Amino acid sequence: MNTRRSFIKKSSLVTFGALNLNFSPLLKDINGVDISVVTYSFNPGIEDMNIIIQNCLDSGSDNLELMGNHVETTLGMPRSKRSHADWRANISMKEFKNVKKEFKNKEINIFAYKPYCMSPNNSDDEIEYAMKATKALGAEFLTAELTTEENTKRISKFAEKHNVNIGYHAHLQASDTAWDFALNDSKKNFINLDIGHYIAARKENTKETLLNFILKNHSRICSLHLKDRQAAKPLNLGASDNQIWGKGDTPIFEVLQLVRDNSFKFTSSVELEYRIPEGSNRVNEVKRCYEYCNQALNS
Repeated sequence: MNTRRSFIKKSSLVTFGALNLNFSPLLKDINGVDISVVTYSFNPGIEDMNIIIQNCLDSGSDNLELMGNHVETTLGMPRSKRSHADWRANISMKEFKNVKKEFKNKEINIFAYKPYCMSPNNSDDEIEYAMKATKALGAEFLTAELTTEENTKRISKFAEKHNVNIGYHAHLQASDTAWDFALNDSKKNFINLDIGHYIAARKENTKETLLNFILKNHSRICSLHLKDRQAAKPLNLGASDNQIWGKGDTPIFEVLQLVRDNSFKFTSSVELEYRIPEGSNRVNEVKRCYEYCNQALNS
């Protein structure tokens, strides 16, 4: 498993130094650690694919976990959710191969695809669509929410049929054993570890247990989601506990340094969820998060 963007050839690594929001070269890695971004960071709602591409260029992002709504809408998926299953079952995979070309032409790699059609309520046809689209995009992983054992077993059958790796994402059910049934069910199943959710999930989840979890499971981790949340404080929809990086309880510095010092090959993805400060915007805040990664990995 290797998430490096082999098609991008650069002569040197990027060093940000002082944060300069007017200068945004494409990133490869920072001291050997692959830094990527979840496109949710740019716009959590429905957005045009070309705007996402421009957001990547403006922020210096060259490796993505691509949200389904950031490409499906551009490809013509109807607004009505009642029509989504039928649309997914019938769209040509040539459309997704063209999407891959659009991103690759801008030197942007899609390492993971996350369509919102992997829940117990979605049809088998939608699960199969997700597998085919992931391969057409050239992504190494299809990412999905960690739900029930029954649904995971259903997804595993399609993953093995299509030879697709699945990265499972946990929210406040995150624990040291939350992924056990998925990992035991299939070798195609991996952990998409959100370190902010892990810290916020329960008092038993601490900096020490998080670092130990990564050490123990690194070979089954497909990617990290980086965000800063407060410890054991579940998400309040009216007042999110997501913090500007460095203000919360999530040990982002220590996690990135662990990845660096052990030469782990999975990517670490910026997922911007804190409130955007007045006078800033999402692109600038993604760059601010990159600078935070740069500080951690050069310490």
